[in-house]
Amino acid sequence: MTDLAVPATRSADALRPMARRRRPTGIAQLWSKARPPMRIYLLLFALVMAVAILAPILAPYDPNAQTLLARLKPPIGFDRASADHLLGTDQLGRDMFSRTLHGLQLTMMIALVGSFISLLLGVTMGVVAGYARGALGAAIMAVVDIQIAVPFTLIALLVIAVFGNSLPVLIAVIGVAGWESYARIVRAQVLSVSRMPFVEAATAAGASHWRILLKHVLPNVASPIIVVWTMTFSSVILLESSLSFLGLGVQPPTATLGSMVGMGRDYLASNAWIAVVPSLVIMFVSLLVLLMGDWLRDALDVKLK
Repeated sequence: MTDLAVPATRSADALRPMARRRRPTGIAQLWSKARPPMRIYLLLFALVMAVAILAPILAPYDPNAQTLLARLKPPIGFDRASADHLLGTDQLGRDMFSRTLHGLQLTMMIALVGSFISLLLGVTMGVVAGYARGALGAAIMAVVDIQIAVPFTLIALLVIAVFGNSLPVLIAVIGVAGWESYARIVRAQVLSVSRMPFVEAATAAGASHWRILLKHVLPNVASPIIVVWTMTFSSVILLESSLSFLGLGVQPPTATLGSMVGMGRDYLASNAWIAVVPSLVIMFVSLLVLLMGDWLRDALDVKLK
C-alpha cells in the first residue's frame, strides 16, 4: 500500500494575515506626492517660519540700538566690514542682521493675520452669495465688483487717514485687501457643488442648511481655498512691504522688511545693502510661497488625478 502524498502546506508567511498598507492621508499624502525640489522648498519655508518665530533669540543685538561710530558698515566680505555685524549696519549704526530677523517676524505676522482675515471674510461672503443666491447674492457680488474697480491704494490711504497708521489698522487694511478673490472663487465652487446629487439628496432628507454647508459644501471647496490662500499670501507680503515703503505701515523705529527698504532707498547709490538685504528676503519668501501655491494647485486639482 503506497502512502498518500502529503499535500503541500502553505508556508508560515502565507498563513499570516497580510498587513494592509495604509495610504497616507492629509499632509502625509501631499508630502508623498511632492518631488524632491518641492520638498526642499517646503523645508525652506518651514525654516523661514522657524527663524521668524525665534527672531528675538537669534538676533545678536537689539534691532533699535544705535551705534553711530559703527554706522554704514558693509556686510562680511566687503572692505571695511566688521566681524560683529554679519550683514553690516544702516545709517544709524543699527545691526542689519538683527533688524532683518525682527522685520521678517513682524512682516510674516502681519501677512499671516491679514491673510486669514481676508480668507474668512471672502469665504463667508462667497458661501453666502453662492448658497443664498437671489438679491443677497447679487448685492454681495456688487460689493465685490466695486472692490475690484476701486484701486486698493486709495482705500488704504482713506482708512489710514481716518484711523491712523497703527499696527491694528494696518492689519485690518491688509485683511480687507484680496477678500474679493476668495469670494468670487468660493461662490463659483459653491454654485457648482450645490447642484451635485449628494447635496440634493441631503436636502431631500431634510438636512438643515448649516449641516449641508458644514458637511457637504465646505469640504468640497476647501482645496481651492487653500490654493488661493497660498497664491495670495505672497501678494499680502508685498502689499505690507509697499505700504511700509510709502510710510503708511508700521512707523519707525519698529522694523518691517518694507520699511527697511523704504529707509534704504536714499542710500542705494552708496550703501546699497541697506535696501538690498530686506529686498532679497522679501523676494525669497514670496518666491517660496508662490512655488508652494503652484504645486498645491496641481496636487489638489481633482481633474488632474
